[in-house]
Amino acid sequence: MWTKDKMNSTLLDVRNLEISYSASTGWLPFLRRKPQAVVRDASFSLAAAETVALVGESGSGKTTLARAIAGLLNPTQGQILFENQDITVPIERRSRELHRQIQFVFQNPDASLNPRRRISHILGRPLQFFFGLSGPNRTRRIEQLLQDVHLDPGYMRRFPTQLSGGERQRVAIAQALAAEPKLILCDEIVSALDVSVQANILDLLRELQAKRGIAYLFIAHDLAVVRWLAHRVVVLYRGQLMEIGMSAEVFTPPFHPYTETLLQSVPEPDPDRALPAGDGSASDRMDIENKVGCPFAPRCPHRLGPICDQEIPPWQTVSATHAIRCHVPVADLAKRQASP
Repeated sequence: MWTKDKMNSTLLDVRNLEISYSASTGWLPFLRRKPQAVVRDASFSLAAAETVALVGESGSGKTTLARAIAGLLNPTQGQILFENQDITVPIERRSRELHRQIQFVFQNPDASLNPRRRISHILGRPLQFFFGLSGPNRTRRIEQLLQDVHLDPGYMRRFPTQLSGGERQRVAIAQALAAEPKLILCDEIVSALDVSVQANILDLLRELQAKRGIAYLFIAHDLAVVRWLAHRVVVLYRGQLMEIGMSAEVFTPPFHPYTETLLQSVPEPDPDRALPAGDGSASDRMDIENKVGCPFAPRCPHRLGPICDQEIPPWQTVSATHAIRCHVPVADLAKRQASP
C-alpha cells in the first residue's frame, strides 16, 4: 500500500492507525460496551517545515486523528512516530520535551485562552513552564511573540474578551509559538473567521513557517483554504483515507470521486445515513468489525456495482507523490472527470 512520499526529514509518521470509541449497547450502565471505529487504517507522513492538510466533511475523523497525535486519544491499533520515536502513548506518559515540540491550536481560541487572565499571563505560562523564563526576560519574549503574530506589544495588558476573533486566534498562535514547537496541529483555526481575516491568518502561518521551519497538520473542510496553504493533502471520508497527494495533484484530475464531490460543491448529506458527529457519540459511528466495501459507495457518482459495496478498494498510484483509493481504474476516472 502507498502510504507516504519520498520527502526527506520526515517529522511525523502515522502508520496504520485505528482509533475507536466504546459505545454502550443499551441504556443500562452494566451492559457490554462495544468498540466503534472512528478512524481506520490511516497512514501518512509529514516532513519538517511542511504543511499537510486533512480534508473532509464534519465527522470524517480529522480532529480524532489530530487528538491521537497530540496524545489525547489512545489508538487501538497502529503507530505514531515523531522524529523516528514511537509516541503512541497517552499524553501523561509523554515527556515535557515532546509536549513542547507538538502544540495544538483549536478552532475556538476561547478553549485555550483564560478570559480572566491578561495576555501577558497567557503567553508567559509556556515560557516559564518550558524555559524557566521570568521577570524582564519573560516580558521581552512576550513582546516579541506578539510582534511575531503582528500584534502591538501593548496587547499584553489586555484580556481575551477585549480582542476580536482574529486577534484572539493570533494570541492562540503566539501561545503555541511560545513553546518553540516543531509541529503545530491546527484544527479548523480559520473556519469561524471572516474571509478577509482568514486570509490574514493564512498569510501569517506561511510567514511563520518560512521563518521558523514549523510543520503544520492543518485540519479543514474548506478546499479553497487548503489550496492556498497546504503542500500536500490527505482526504478522509468516514474515517478512511481516500486520497493523498501534492496539493496541485489533488486539485487536478484524476482525483477520488469523493474529492470530486468536495470540489464541485458543498457536499449534501447522505440521505440514507447521517454523517457522524466526530465526537464519539453513538449516533452514527462505524462498527469496528464492518470493514468491507468502500464507505463512499452509496454516494459515489462512478460506482461500479457490487464490488464497491463488498470489497475494500485498493490504493492506486497516480504518481510518486499521489495515490487514490478506489475500485475505478485511474485512467477511467481521468476520462470521466475530464468530461464536461
